[in-house]
This record gives sequence, C-alpha cells and structure tokens, in this order.
Amino acid sequence: MYTLAVRREFIARHFLIGGDWGPENFPNSHHYILELQLEGRELDQHGYLVDIVDVEKHLDEIVGYYREQMLNDKPEFAGLNPSIEHFSRILAESLSDRIQASNISALKVVLWEHENAWAAYTVSNVKSRKSDRPLTFDL
Repeated sequence: MYTLAVRREFIARHFLIGGDWGPENFPNSHHYILELQLEGRELDQHGYLVDIVDVEKHLDEIVGYYREQMLNDKPEFAGLNPSIEHFSRILAESLSDRIQASNISALKVVLWEHENAWAAYTVSNVKSRKSDRPLTFDL
C-alpha cells in the first residue's frame, strides 16, 4: 500500500458549545496543522499515486476557505460543536469529494489543534464513494 501525505498550516477561530469547556467556550484561535494522507495499491502510468499539484490545489482552496475564519459561522458547522473531530470529518469529506483519482482507496485527514491534541477521520473506498450528504458551502 502506498501513502502520500501533504500538510498545510492555518489559523482559524471557534468556540465550543454544549458544555462547560472553560476558556474554549469563548472565541479563541488555533494554529491548525492539517495532514492529508492518500492511500492506494497502484501507481499511475507515471509512477505516481496521485497528481500532487491537483491535490495541493484542492487543499489550498479548503485551507483558504477556513483561514482566519470563525468556524461557528460556517454553514457546515450549523448545529454542530466545532470540535476537531467534526472539523477533521468535514475536511476529509470535502477533500474526498474534490480529489478524483481512480487508484485512491482511502483518504485520511489528521488535524492538529495543539502540539499534543489531534483528531483524524478516514474516508474509505474513495474512488467509488458517492456522497450521500454533499457539502454545499462555497469556496
């Protein structure tokens, strides 16, 4: 199994809801590190798992959409606590919908919000995935 990973860093803001989370109940910023991992068993005719330029284009679009933004104000977080768990899923599903490569079998987002706190979400069978809940936010 081959794995290709690409990372981006960005700052975004949020506040947690639904509990007593101390300072996290108030607007605060996090320096996020997003690591996108793509897996597959086959390389393409050029010896690549995926076109990294295409992957970076989609990753930069997603990061640009969230950079310096309040996550609570984004429509995809409506009714959700903007936890790193939810954020990692939203990022993974959005990237999975955008990255088109027939040999990718899994896509994983690892999202760090602190040097010792991260969450991850994996989308399996990416090439045959049909989104049952398309994300409709504009980039």
